[in-house]
Amino acid sequence: MTTPFLKGLTANQVLLFVLSIFSVSCYALVVKEQHWAFSIPLVLLTIYIGIQRIDFLFFMGVLLTPFAINFQETPIGIGVSLPSEPLMFITMMLFIARQIYFRDLDKDLLKHPVTILILLHVFWMVITTITSTMFLVSFKATLARICFVTTFYLLAVQIFKQQHKIRLFIWLYAIPLIGVIAYTVLVHATAGFTEKAAHSAMVPFYNDHTAYAAVIAMFIPIMIGFLDDWTKSNTTRFVFFTVLCIFVGAIVLSYTRAAWISLVAALLCYLAIAVRIKTSVVISASIVFVSLIILNWTNIIIELERNDEQSSTEYASHVQSASNITTDASNVERINRWLSALRMFEQKPLMGWGPGTYVFQYGPFQKNSEKTIISTNLGEGGNAHSEYIGPLAEQGVPGSLLFIAIGIAVIYRASRIIIRSKDRLVRLLAKSFLMGLVTYWVHGLLNNFLDTEKASVPFWGFVAVIVALDIYHCKQSETNTEDIVDSGEPHAQKSNIVRK
Repeated sequence: MTTPFLKGLTANQVLLFVLSIFSVSCYALVVKEQHWAFSIPLVLLTIYIGIQRIDFLFFMGVLLTPFAINFQETPIGIGVSLPSEPLMFITMMLFIARQIYFRDLDKDLLKHPVTILILLHVFWMVITTITSTMFLVSFKATLARICFVTTFYLLAVQIFKQQHKIRLFIWLYAIPLIGVIAYTVLVHATAGFTEKAAHSAMVPFYNDHTAYAAVIAMFIPIMIGFLDDWTKSNTTRFVFFTVLCIFVGAIVLSYTRAAWISLVAALLCYLAIAVRIKTSVVISASIVFVSLIILNWTNIIIELERNDEQSSTEYASHVQSASNITTDASNVERINRWLSALRMFEQKPLMGWGPGTYVFQYGPFQKNSEKTIISTNLGEGGNAHSEYIGPLAEQGVPGSLLFIAIGIAVIYRASRIIIRSKDRLVRLLAKSFLMGLVTYWVHGLLNNFLDTEKASVPFWGFVAVIVALDIYHCKQSETNTEDIVDSGEPHAQKSNIVRK
């Protein structure tokens, strides 16, 4: 029903009237120095595109993430990574609105064990946000995790029903990442390729060399997997090889010991899969290994304290310094952060202090005897430096166990695909993405980056790829094959495709 004022006007005239009011309002905001008004047309255009093609919005977020810059001071009072985080938030809200209206989320996805564990993980973050010692800090951290999981897991799995979009996802992150690597190498070269310069050469795109190297390490197994795809032409495979060499070179120049260790761990995991070691053997060996470490902890510490190698540009010494817990400031500070987190955990073992609160709360839990020359009370040098110990302090025992359970479930389902699928390409993709995740899980022993979009986009995206392969692309072989995992019922091949 039209108002008397609009009565008799055509649709074009109404549109012109609305645009005029909008333009005058934006001009008034700019005159009052409210410069955020310039973003309104872009936001509206983004929403329109998302309504028409939400997968386009998803891929745009992937493409922009490596180039995104984190701004600590913003008009809204909180740090924001631009332009990626606002784009991810809009994508999440459109996806949620779509589910409210259409309710077309695949039931197989909702029933998948990995999805169930991820939803429990997010639910527990919400609970610990309610009980948090710093509600607003925890609210932002939890909202960010919900945004990452919604966009780069739930939506991503739906998009990855079309297998070619898995490769598109990889290249849309890898190509701008190569641009960041080029920038980093150029800055590093002007400083003489020193180890000190390697720590900050990637700023402002990545906060430091550890986050930068962790992401690159995740993509190296993917490029190796692409290189092993003999259905591609020699020219295409040469491109894969070139990109692989760029990534390996970037890892070497990053001077990040954790990234090197994570790649070795991924190689060992690959060998275990290649020789089809049973899950029971792997679990038994892991239990024995951890038990030996616990029983011989005192002797191990004594031996590590004898190591006085410092980080340096000599790669042999740099690797050896990874076990120096006496004089290497980086290693000693990492232990200081871990011990502080464990003391926080002892006070709140069930609910924790709240997501994202560690950097604000750990200061009083440090001991003077454990501090280093780089110790602070506000976490300027990073978080708890562990994806497993950090959640203990912030979310209690359930938070840490749920994250570990997600990893175990992903490994289990990927193993099923690798052994049972009749499609060599599907098996190759499953192996490649699993090895990429292994690099991060191992790196997560020494650092934690899932509170940033830089690491969260590939991490949750890789998990989504494995789940999509499991649900939509895995055709089990008809013959019984000795498995490294327990047997289970095959998933039916799906034909429906996400277009919006």
